[in-house]
Amino acid sequence: MNALAEPLPDRPPPSNADCLRQLTRKDFQTDLEIRWCPGCGDYAILTQVQKVLASLGKPREQCVFVSGIGCSSRFPYYVNTYGFHGIHGRAPAIATGVKCANPELSVWVVTGDGDGLSIGTNHLIHCLRRNVDIKVLLFNNRIYGLTKGQYSPTSEFGKRTKSSPLRTIEQPIRPIQTALAAEATFVARTIYADPNHLLRTVEAAARHRGAAFVEILQTCRVFNDDAFDAVTDRATAAESRLLLEHGQPIRFGADGRKGLVVRQMEPVVVDVEADGIRAEDLLVHNARSDSAALASLLAELEPPKFPTALGVFRAIERPTYDHLLTEQIRQAVQRRGTGDLQALLNSGTTWQVD
Repeated sequence: MNALAEPLPDRPPPSNADCLRQLTRKDFQTDLEIRWCPGCGDYAILTQVQKVLASLGKPREQCVFVSGIGCSSRFPYYVNTYGFHGIHGRAPAIATGVKCANPELSVWVVTGDGDGLSIGTNHLIHCLRRNVDIKVLLFNNRIYGLTKGQYSPTSEFGKRTKSSPLRTIEQPIRPIQTALAAEATFVARTIYADPNHLLRTVEAAARHRGAAFVEILQTCRVFNDDAFDAVTDRATAAESRLLLEHGQPIRFGADGRKGLVVRQMEPVVVDVEADGIRAEDLLVHNARSDSAALASLLAELEPPKFPTALGVFRAIERPTYDHLLTEQIRQAVQRRGTGDLQALLNSGTTWQVD
């Protein structure tokens, strides 16, 4: 099933010239009118994703975008590749089927905090734990924007919205911790307001072999414009953003003056100069650790006590579900032959209905 708001545009197959030349962002743009609100972060995300697709060297017909329901889910209309506009929360399930049917495809899921972490949570978690080789971009604006401003699974505790006039009494689900708990092999967070960081993060996810999950922080200009003010403000970015780099000490602030250490299993912010901290005393990021403990600790950092961690939390290698499935099928065919569907249907006890 699908819930198309309008037919996806007809997209002609690429010419031989397309296959021989270097593709650009323009090759991945469509001629449809983009229907997002002025100033929406989705525009910035779309631009950087199109740039990443051009850099991968894959022809357009080998890329597939799958979405559910929400503002972000209009993505397949605006990317000149194959696409599915599915039903609420089911994008990971559809994408899993696409990838398993044709493992050579580059398969992407575009979802939001409402679509992916409410009705779609079950599908998302199982897609990540299976390590299906698909890329999940989750746009998090902490609100249901398409349906006009109800609180979402990621909305802050105590938030007043149209559906919570007395303020929410639910603890929010945290996307990064959820992905880590599901044992996703690639987990990252970026922000729409930093195009360069957004580009690098999405590209790293695209080149990862396995389930890649990227949370993209953004605001809803109409219903939740201040969702991430502490992180999006460029004037305070040095203090509010902690940029993760594998193998590097965790530092932030003006000139990297502040850092992070662990004391009694708790993260502590230190002033490297004033506190007399040596560089070797600082916590060093290890995105390739077998354990997700460090990544989980960093994912819990939140304002106002801590800066927000951005970058790749975890990137490890593990056999992918689609590869293992293909290998199982190959071995079964090798042992038993290709099989005969008609013979299978007529085997055992059969009967004819007049």
